[in-house]
Amino acid sequence: MAFESDSPLDTLWKEYIRVFADFDDLSLARWLAQTLGQMEGKSWRLSHPLVGAYRLAAQLGHERQIWHKRLATPPAAYGESPCCRAPFLPLLTRDVRESGLICQHCSETLVPFDEIPVEVRGEIESWARQYEPVHAVAHWDDRQRRRMGNFDAAYENAAREAEKLLVRAGRELAPGLLNFYAAAVWEDQDECLEVRPEDAQI
Repeated sequence: MAFESDSPLDTLWKEYIRVFADFDDLSLARWLAQTLGQMEGKSWRLSHPLVGAYRLAAQLGHERQIWHKRLATPPAAYGESPCCRAPFLPLLTRDVRESGLICQHCSETLVPFDEIPVEVRGEIESWARQYEPVHAVAHWDDRQRRRMGNFDAAYENAAREAEKLLVRAGRELAPGLLNFYAAAVWEDQDECLEVRPEDAQI
């Protein structure tokens, strides 16, 4: 969750992260560990306020190397991430086939796609393959739009289909990951298709 622009939204997130910037390393480590305890055993929307707060604190914790300092012990159910040694908290996105499951601490690939447990990988792959052409509508070039004729209708149809696919991710796919990981986060919006979290009702 890097804030590289001066957009109004990024400016707001920079303001939010200041709360955690005032924490000393021990306080930040304890807050992260305690919050992981609250998140354990559940799949969470990416837009959930608790997840948003955790991601901000986790980003700062990564910059400060909090988990390397071993200042607090995360709940036992969380394994250690191979990418940054933080607790294992995966994010499921529509790009899972290319990016795998994403680490919520360093934003790198936490679990490459071919290492996702085989028991759930097939269903996730099928979902991601369905999502790809739906999302692609938002990025059609002029030639593709002209060929379609009524691009607005195609865009609206794609948005409705994206809503259904995101709901499936929240209802079925992310909960399935709990058989292997202590907690999981799922992407519940598609900005390119203007699908907001409130549109994905589960």
